[in-house]
Amino acid sequence: MQTRENSAAMDRRLFVARLLAKTPDALVVTGLGSASYDVFAAGDRDHNYYLWGAMGGASSVALGIALAQPTRPVVVITGDGEQMMGIGSLATIAAKSPANLSIVVLDNGHYGETGMQKSHSSLGTDLVAVARGFGIAEVQQLQTVDQADALAEHINARKATTFVQALVHADEPPRALPPRDGPFIKNRFRSALGLQPF
Repeated sequence: MQTRENSAAMDRRLFVARLLAKTPDALVVTGLGSASYDVFAAGDRDHNYYLWGAMGGASSVALGIALAQPTRPVVVITGDGEQMMGIGSLATIAAKSPANLSIVVLDNGHYGETGMQKSHSSLGTDLVAVARGFGIAEVQQLQTVDQADALAEHINARKATTFVQALVHADEPPRALPPRDGPFIKNRFRSALGLQPF
């Protein structure tokens, strides 16, 4: 078994910033913690939907958005721990297979929010194999920031449900905290889609 320490990995903030810069029309759903900080650090947008306290829910929320907004690319940016908490959502995502949904798991092999304990992906779980086993159409592992460009093209094309394991360094960049007001985030997101708040 290859450990995270021996694997190629990239700077998470650079990767996220590059990916989002090249997917300006994407509706972005973030997992809690570091993924939200990374997306916010790349530049706050009205069509970013930051989840707080909903561990394991990012992919499920994004599935609903992708089905409701089929003409827009929808991107989940989350961590390996958050995705493992909601791993069963991948089965439903594969069954529905919205072509406009891409799940990007920033995998540092650790639980960054609770003390950097090793996560399942450092202890033998192969997230690429898991996603493929659920039946997701496009599955890949990325190890360099430059690979964000091809991923962005794929996201913008909206041709297939995609799962990406992006191997990132197990570090903790300074926290960049997005808004924490749930109704504000929801209503801002709805407004960006031309929908009324509720």
